[in-house]
Amino acid sequence: MGLYDRDYTRADFEPQFRSGPYMRMAMPKITRVVKWLLIINIAVFLLTFLIKPLGAFIFVWFSVFPATLGMTLQLWRQITYQFLHANPWHIFFNMLVLYFFGPMLERHWGSKKFLTFYLICGAMGGLLYPFLVLVGWLGAAPLVGASGSILGMLAAGGILFPNMMVYVWGVIPVKLRILAIIFAAISIITLLRPDQFTNAGGEAAHLGGMVAGAVYVLSQSWRDKFRLKLRSGAWDKKMTAQRNLQVEVDRILEKVHSEGIQSLSMKEKRILRQATRAEQTRNKL
Repeated sequence: MGLYDRDYTRADFEPQFRSGPYMRMAMPKITRVVKWLLIINIAVFLLTFLIKPLGAFIFVWFSVFPATLGMTLQLWRQITYQFLHANPWHIFFNMLVLYFFGPMLERHWGSKKFLTFYLICGAMGGLLYPFLVLVGWLGAAPLVGASGSILGMLAAGGILFPNMMVYVWGVIPVKLRILAIIFAAISIITLLRPDQFTNAGGEAAHLGGMVAGAVYVLSQSWRDKFRLKLRSGAWDKKMTAQRNLQVEVDRILEKVHSEGIQSLSMKEKRILRQATRAEQTRNKL
């Protein structure tokens, strides 16, 4: 358990998918967010790997390390740990999967949504591990790596593109859905017997990221409906307010016509000024 790494799939994907039940991956054209994630991860790794004292300082303060309650509550670690890696193989396999799978999801969702998804998956992995430490299921050790985000992408891809063919180690064809299930099963089995495995903490991050990725995709329809309902409610409130304002303005103008402008109260004059400004704004638009 602790600083973790693991072999990932060597997978390709094709940006323009062929029609039919199966899709195959080829060398991707890199997208904007994926490019910057690769640059930041590699730059941070080189900095920490080549300058050992700086690396030690960064790992102490920016890894997920639930040794004490105070360190557990330092929530910036849930983001920063995603950009730290233990060794060259660790970052190589994480960045390899990011390079092949990231552009697919970024093009599917857009850059902003993809970045949000990526960071959320990593953060959820970084939260599950301290929780399991807190309840006494796992021991505390530093946790680093982008694997929570990477496995979250794998889970999302397995739901969105279940029949995409991925070639493990460049040779063995596996459907993306099956590959995601295999990785989830490995994490669950490891966490059920943490004393039998050395990477139980890492598997907690993997599983947390995968659960977050799956929930993010499966809740998309519900979240869209919820946002639409909020917008609809806000629009209805705006229209109701405008109708109420118009009724009040008509009443005030009728009063001016019958009794003169000097009969208006301060509140009624303020309402007229408000209506005038609103009308001027609509005319500008």
